[in-house]
Amino acid sequence: MSSDPEPRRIAYGDDPSQFGELSLPSGTPKGVVVVIHGGFWKAAYDLSLGRPLAESLVEHGWAAWNIEYRRVGNGGGAPYTLDDVASAIDALHGRDLPLDRVVALGHSAGGHLATWAASRGRFDRWRTKVDLSGVVSQAGVLDLWAAYDDHLGGGAVEAFLGHPPGPGDASADPMHQVPLEVPVHCVHGVDDDTVPLSQSHAYVRAATEAGARADVTEMPGGHFEVIDPTTEVWTQIVGAVDGL
Repeated sequence: MSSDPEPRRIAYGDDPSQFGELSLPSGTPKGVVVVIHGGFWKAAYDLSLGRPLAESLVEHGWAAWNIEYRRVGNGGGAPYTLDDVASAIDALHGRDLPLDRVVALGHSAGGHLATWAASRGRFDRWRTKVDLSGVVSQAGVLDLWAAYDDHLGGGAVEAFLGHPPGPGDASADPMHQVPLEVPVHCVHGVDDDTVPLSQSHAYVRAATEAGARADVTEMPGGHFEVIDPTTEVWTQIVGAVDGL
């Protein structure tokens, strides 16, 4: 498989936010990494956050599928953001890619979406064509209830759900979906004051107690070092991806 010098934009729906950028390495890819950007599910943030990560992953031999999705403020929020993430992953179906190894990598709210995506096949609304083989959550929002209680992102959880979290929102919450059938590796900065480290620790504790494969690696720094490809932190994250 030859390398694409520039990412190829591919639409997976009719909305302007329903597209992704596919980048390929030279030679056969190790697998596909679905890059899911964060930003507390808000329209103010877009997939440009994921482009440096996708570029680095390609340099390390992975195909990178950096996805955009509808967000709060441009037609998104639950369940539509979840619909888009599911559709974007399934848009890989039938492509000349090694789909036996598809890892979701997400930061912050993207970590929520990446981890959620590993459970989507449990629900009729999101039956899968492409299954994930693992997840790397970078400072992910993995417990919507705790994130709501902590008022993360200035009320971002309530804006995403359209209301305070309740029993009907369990399908959107990674914490309510443990145990998963695939491993989840969490990486989190010890000085993160945007998404507290407790989000990753609580998820991993619940997942492992339920018999799932999950772990957390504490990294130096705050919320954004984990998406800076120039850092040693990122080198360790690529190693975590390689290990899935």
